[in-house]
Amino acid sequence: GVQKPKGKIVIATVKGDVHDIGKNIVSVVLQCNNFDVVNLGVMVPAERILQTARDEKADIIGLSGLITPSLEEMAHVAKEMERQGFKVPLLIGGATTSRVHTAVKIEPNYSGPTIWVPDASRSVGVCTSLMSDELKPDFVRKAKEENDRTRQQHKGKKGQGPHHSLAEARKHGLKTDWQSYVPPAPAFLGVKALSEYPLAEIARFIDWTPFFQTWELSGRYPKILQDPIVGEAARNLFADAQAMLDRIIEEKWLTANAVIGLFPANSVNSDDVELYTDESRTQVLTTFRFLRQQTVKPADRFNHCLADLVAPRESGVKDYIGGFAVTAGIGIDPRVEAFEKKHDDYNAIMLKALADRLAEAFAELMHLRVRRELWGYAPDEPLSVEEMIDEKYRGIRPAPGYPACPDHTEKEPLFDLLHVPENAGMTLTESFAMLPTAAVSGFYFSHPQSQYFAVGKIDRDQVQDYARRKGSRLDVMEKWLAPVLAYEAEESPVVPVAA
Repeated sequence: GVQKPKGKIVIATVKGDVHDIGKNIVSVVLQCNNFDVVNLGVMVPAERILQTARDEKADIIGLSGLITPSLEEMAHVAKEMERQGFKVPLLIGGATTSRVHTAVKIEPNYSGPTIWVPDASRSVGVCTSLMSDELKPDFVRKAKEENDRTRQQHKGKKGQGPHHSLAEARKHGLKTDWQSYVPPAPAFLGVKALSEYPLAEIARFIDWTPFFQTWELSGRYPKILQDPIVGEAARNLFADAQAMLDRIIEEKWLTANAVIGLFPANSVNSDDVELYTDESRTQVLTTFRFLRQQTVKPADRFNHCLADLVAPRESGVKDYIGGFAVTAGIGIDPRVEAFEKKHDDYNAIMLKALADRLAEAFAELMHLRVRRELWGYAPDEPLSVEEMIDEKYRGIRPAPGYPACPDHTEKEPLFDLLHVPENAGMTLTESFAMLPTAAVSGFYFSHPQSQYFAVGKIDRDQVQDYARRKGSRLDVMEKWLAPVLAYEAEESPVVPVAA
């Protein structure tokens, strides 16, 4: 006889977000364990999630998201569930979600059980407990206690140590002797589009370690292939990946496009970088706004800001900055749909995972070409692919939404500057996630002292100053910067949709 399903789960990637590999793995794992899963896909508005849950009489609702704005959207869904009288458990998962965020920002909005699921493999145990009359009461009580404990600890940590005022933090910025430094002038200025880049060339630059992490196998490549515990699974997965990669390249399943730009630039207002139309530096093309570390540090440590890596306008030194956007995901949708139509989830997920790896590899390859020839400040760089993956070269390529520049909205001026939709076929969602998903965008800095850092928690004075510099409303900016605020922002409506 056919086993009766253990329970029905509605699962979705929230509005504004396009990432779904993790969610799809959860979906497959739950189906293999005899749960009935209704997977709504990506960019799903709250109302559609809840309407489906009602129509399907769902036992559990699962929300997924990768980018920081999704955290805000998940809190909104929880409020809506409360308002509409839902009682079913709410599961929260995805790369930017955390135990703390779930306890502090989501659970207080909803009286039903709210549970953070750190990875796909845990989802089965969680759902099994929630669907069991014997196990559920105890499981829910423990989850609630855990959330309470997390909130208490978080209260104790508010502000995470002393902060400098913004003015003081700027005084502690990176010390650079601009007068004895000559910034390298790029080989060309302006924007360059590279369409239909050869996939075989890109594939040489793949970093395989994160590929295994996607499938929840942890260990460094190539050592992971010999691992006593996960080695066999990793070898099988790797063989399948290689076979599909060969077909992707051979049959041109995907198209890779890139656009890069190199511009005269100087830093202004301590924390911003102005880009100019030409070497006369009289006309401003656009301005990038950056955030600065504000925590008090030992005397020999700097309060970093990316703008410190570009010569200040008043120094008279002629400096430069670059921007880029790359994708390896053009044409992926019909291929994924073909697999999904055949209920071949494994290959649908495999293709997305490989497209993501190719996009990261493409970012690596373009950065190499920028350093060696297009900007050309390291023409003789003698690095192997392995050393490159470990980033042993001069210069960095930080991306908006990541620790050194945590504001996702900075992708907008970057995309405008490079005319990304026309030049590379990539667009932004209302939450500034990139489409296709297999994409990377960011800035190029060439200064020898360039290094990655995390901005960490910032204080109200900086957020106010930053909002003013960007010409943005403070409450809107606080929503986008929620994960890095050192204070509790006043409650205000959900982030307005970007025009």
